[in-house]
Amino acid sequence: MAMTAELPDDPDAAVALQNRLRAQVDRTDPRPPRFETIAGLDSAYDEQGNVVAAVVVLDAATLDPVDTATARGTTDFPYIPGLLAFRELPTVITALEKLGTTPDLLICDGQGLAHPRRFGLACHLGLLTGVPTMGVAKSVWGNASEPGRERGSVSDILLDDEVVGRAVRTQPGVKPVFVSVGHRISLDTACATALALAPRYRQPETTRQADHLCRTLLHENA
Repeated sequence: MAMTAELPDDPDAAVALQNRLRAQVDRTDPRPPRFETIAGLDSAYDEQGNVVAAVVVLDAATLDPVDTATARGTTDFPYIPGLLAFRELPTVITALEKLGTTPDLLICDGQGLAHPRRFGLACHLGLLTGVPTMGVAKSVWGNASEPGRERGSVSDILLDDEVVGRAVRTQPGVKPVFVSVGHRISLDTACATALALAPRYRQPETTRQADHLCRTLLHENA
């Protein structure tokens, strides 16, 4: 999976790029929306600006690992809410290019349309790769009422009175995750997929395994 990314290192230029690209986001499913392999992506950094990225590809039916790839890099892009993609994408792209397979779906540990400019990391990565992409975040960007306590309950995430995602209760009585469209997937499909990937824990297995690999890499880098 090779890709060329336009990633400015100036925050104003980064905002302008997000505003320019967001109109290209496709909020509909591929036909049919069948995902046999699903990749989780995660990044972590230390105070020195070292970045590690991990991609874990799972079989959608069994949730067994199919492929993994990692990368290390550095960043000096400032930590600015809404522009985190510009810190993470260079290393994430390097990791994706090392995969021996192209996943049917990418899941970012972050936002898609639930973003102040409707163009979070999942949207950016989806446009770069052309692969269906969604965001599953640990915290909400926008306003969402608490979904019901039972597994599978949902509530809309609103920004400026627009539905930009959903809070999804993946386990009974546990804090929900926050799902939004990245590219080439509908919100309904994204929510159903997040739920299917979380049979035992709050986070989807894709995110859990990528996060574990990232933490291991960052510890080795220390």
